[in-house]
Amino acid sequence: MKLYFASGNAHKRDELSRILQGHTIVIPSDEGIPFDPEETENSFFGNAMIKAKALYDLVRAPVIADDSGICVDALGGEPGIHSARFGQSEGLNLDAAGKNDLLLSRMDGIKDRTCRFVCNMVLYLGQDRFCSVQETLEGELITESRGTGGFGYDPVVFVPSYGKTVAELSEREKDDCSHRGKAGRAIERYLSSL
Repeated sequence: MKLYFASGNAHKRDELSRILQGHTIVIPSDEGIPFDPEETENSFFGNAMIKAKALYDLVRAPVIADDSGICVDALGGEPGIHSARFGQSEGLNLDAAGKNDLLLSRMDGIKDRTCRFVCNMVLYLGQDRFCSVQETLEGELITESRGTGGFGYDPVVFVPSYGKTVAELSEREKDDCSHRGKAGRAIERYLSSL
């Protein structure tokens, strides 16, 4: 099945293509579709639904949308839904490494390093027909970046059960344990039941 993925992130598209093998995953830019909806909700689910509905209205075909981020316990769950825009409220326009540095600087001297990646994923088939699942990858923030794989906050999140940061995991290991991998497999089970 061809599934439109409501994202501009090619890394996420590639990850979802590995998870949903047997389906063709297309992001709007692959087909020259302008797509940049404003995420105005205060939850991962709410923002995933904004993206799902916005793209569905454009393509009138099955859409998958996700909203994800990193939630740090010692920071009250921040950056959370603001993970992709972390630092912008202070006027900063940071790349991934800059966001990681900012996050680690906020954690300087804090002993509780527990955190989790959260992913809410929506399969949207129409206004009254959708499936949503939310999953996590539990981890701990380390004090400096490690690893060259993955993207985003992957180099600063250590996964105790693997003894590695997410950026040090192989693609297969990451897909097996990640928040997006777990959510994608739940969506796959739903798709298989249709």
